[in-house]
Amino acid sequence: MLPARRALVSVFDKTGLDELARGLTRLGIEIVSTGGTLKALQEKKIPVVAVSDVTGFPEILEGRVKTLHPKIHGGILAKRSEQEHLDALAHHGIDRIDLVVVNLYPFRETVARGASFAQTIEMIDVGGPTMVRAAAKNFDGVAVVVEPADYPRVIAALEQGQGVVPEPLRRELALKAFRHTAAYDAAIAEWLGAQTATPEPEREEKDGPFPMMEALGLRREMVLRYGENPHQGGAVYSVTGGPGVFGGFQALQGKELSWNNLLDADAARKMAGLF
Repeated sequence: MLPARRALVSVFDKTGLDELARGLTRLGIEIVSTGGTLKALQEKKIPVVAVSDVTGFPEILEGRVKTLHPKIHGGILAKRSEQEHLDALAHHGIDRIDLVVVNLYPFRETVARGASFAQTIEMIDVGGPTMVRAAAKNFDGVAVVVEPADYPRVIAALEQGQGVVPEPLRRELALKAFRHTAAYDAAIAEWLGAQTATPEPEREEKDGPFPMMEALGLRREMVLRYGENPHQGGAVYSVTGGPGVFGGFQALQGKELSWNNLLDADAARKMAGLF
């Protein structure tokens, strides 16, 4: 990775945005942004360049098309180690984008609050996942950040590495990014499947209501004290968008739970349900 000189920041969740942006500015990294993020940074008097100024093309279709442009994706996807790619950037007047900070429209939350079909459709992010996947694919030269909790780590890494995020961290962030977009797409597929009454074209009569492919998004709820045995690790995951572990029950006191504790609690819950 070459020392970062430009970051694209486009976030729905503004948590930690000020600290991130000020850290990037302090390091001399130019920030490119769009929409609500651009406005938020401008209100804080943080130097920022509009995506439309980079692309030379305005946002259109009520914001549906903002970052889908060669001057954005070329800057993300170019291989820094390939002179041919760098020459192509120079020929077309495209600057590198070395850091992509994106979190997506809150699709699951929109579904959970009972929004209409039309409102939910508008919460299907297109440009965000496209940038995230492009940056994650090219993690050899680009760092991608999808969670505000990682902002301090990335700023610290840039400071310590003189503008370079180390390869192990870039790889870790890329993995997190692909998991993030996979879970996002799984939630969309689950919701649209529930809204679609007509059978899928490839489904045969004998298959009944069972789709050819199914995606499942899981979210980690807790890391356990141990698994089935004390020498084993364990964690509990719930279906994304579901009620959580045991429908949202919480441990009020005592040690951290083990897998066996959860099995006992589940047995007690089922017994209570018999009466």
